[in-house]
Formats: sequence, C-alpha cells, structure tokens
Amino acid sequence: MSDAKGEARTEEARAGGVRHESWIEAGLKEIARTGIEGVRVEVLAKNLCVTKGGFYRRFRDRAALLDAMLQHWSAGRIAAIEKQTSLDGATARERLKALIALYSERMNTEGMAVELAIRQWARSDELAANAVASVDAARLKNVGHLYRATGLAAEEADAQAFLFYCFVFGQSLLFLERGQRKRAQLVAKSAETLLREL
Repeated sequence: MSDAKGEARTEEARAGGVRHESWIEAGLKEIARTGIEGVRVEVLAKNLCVTKGGFYRRFRDRAALLDAMLQHWSAGRIAAIEKQTSLDGATARERLKALIALYSERMNTEGMAVELAIRQWARSDELAANAVASVDAARLKNVGHLYRATGLAAEEADAQAFLFYCFVFGQSLLFLERGQRKRAQLVAKSAETLLREL
C-alpha cells in the first residue's frame, strides 16, 4: 500500500514538474504530426509521460492550450523575421540573399509541418486565422522594408515582398524528388531572378 502511495506521489510530482512551455512544445509537435484534431490532452500527457492532472495545473482547458500555442507560434515567427531582416551592417540585398539561403538551404521539416498545420487550422478557426494574418503581415512588412531600402517604391517593394514569400514557401514544397544538387541549382537561379534588379 505504501509503495502505491509513493508511486502516486512520484507521478504527481513529475506531472507538476512539466513546465507550461513543455505542454506548448508538445502541442506544436503533435499538430505537425496529426493536425489540430490530434492535439488532445490525453495524447500530450502520454507523450510527456505524465498524467492529465499535470495539464490542468497549467491550463484551464484544451482551448487555453490552443490559444497559448498560437501565441507562442506567432510571437516566435514575428521575432524571427524581425531579427532576420535587421540590417546590422549588411546591405538590404545581402540580407535578402541571406534570407533566401536560410529558408532554402536547410529544410526545417518540422517547422514547415507546424506552419502548414496552423494554416489549415486557420481555415476554420478565427483565432488561428488572426495569428496567421499577424505573422504574414509582419513577414511582408519586414521584407518590404528591405526592398524599399534597395530604392524600390513602396508599391513595388510590397509586390516584391509578396513574391519573395511565394518563393520561400513554394520552394519548400516543390520538386523535393529532385536530387539535392539539382534542386539547389534551381533555387539559386530563382533567387537570382528575385534579386536581379537590386
């Protein structure tokens, strides 16, 4: 009997010890794997090797977790693009070229899976749609600033920023069956086109 109580206390301590952020990270991993429908408390608890009770010490309910996931994802994406587009001594053209390399040379398959899952979720959920819209607006604004810094007029800079993101996301989904070298050559040629007039 005392062994059972001791095991229960140990499990309780472990569940209570799982950080708020760990539940959010587990939720993002699960949305990447199975979509929003797969982000369930019992699934995350199992993945974290704790009981569901630990979840309810951190979040009111599943909706609170989903809200926290959206906030974490959108804040992270916005902070990333602000950092990546900061000139810090580089020219705007150099920064744009570095951004293209960052998004095309190394495939972040989990990050892309999260992005796609959240965008799918946004098709039927207003909070997710608002998070996606705020991330898209920040991305376009910051890349648009880089294009303006090259001397383009505001309207043309915004159009170039839009094309830039169409390319960045599109290239991560297309021609994956091509060899790495051939694909890298295609991406490099496409990048030259995006930067040709700058």
